[in-house]
Amino acid sequence: MGLYKHVRDAWKNPKENLGELWRERLVKWRREPSIVKVENPTRIDRARSLGYKAKNGFSVVRGRVKRGGRKRRRPTGGRRPKRAGQTKFSPSKSHQRIVEERVSKKHPNMEILNSYQVAEDGTHKWFEVILVDPEHPEIKNDDDINWITEESGRAERGKTSAGKKGRGLNNKGKGAEKARPSKKSSGNREN
Repeated sequence: MGLYKHVRDAWKNPKENLGELWRERLVKWRREPSIVKVENPTRIDRARSLGYKAKNGFSVVRGRVKRGGRKRRRPTGGRRPKRAGQTKFSPSKSHQRIVEERVSKKHPNMEILNSYQVAEDGTHKWFEVILVDPEHPEIKNDDDINWITEESGRAERGKTSAGKKGRGLNNKGKGAEKARPSKKSSGNREN
């Protein structure tokens, strides 16, 4: 069994397998800002499977988002229910997708490759986002990843794994006709 297989097994139940290290990490991460650049990926097996390489041009950023329902707090000032922002509010974006978009906004010169979850507690969820610098010479010369030099705004356009899942593109074949190219444009199509 290789190293990555052991790492993958440890991350199946991190609370028990990582023990005290898990608790120390969460205590430290809660005190940090919501978006932090990290030296190395916390889950090397997951990062590598999503396309990360330990070379110049790749970066990893850890992002934090609040857990739970996204129902807005009721405003203190008076207004009728329609204007209170309480009804008909259900975001279609996952927490992971929200973190990707926030990281993309903070690092505008980098392109989002993918992301994965690293931890959660009662209040927050943490995700690590893999960033690629499309202007870096090592990225331009790497045949595995140089396709990203022609992309822009992947997170905002829902082109990452979390984005595609939220857009319903994981379903393929019969029964998935109305998901492509998007739900909105499929509804506008004339029969």
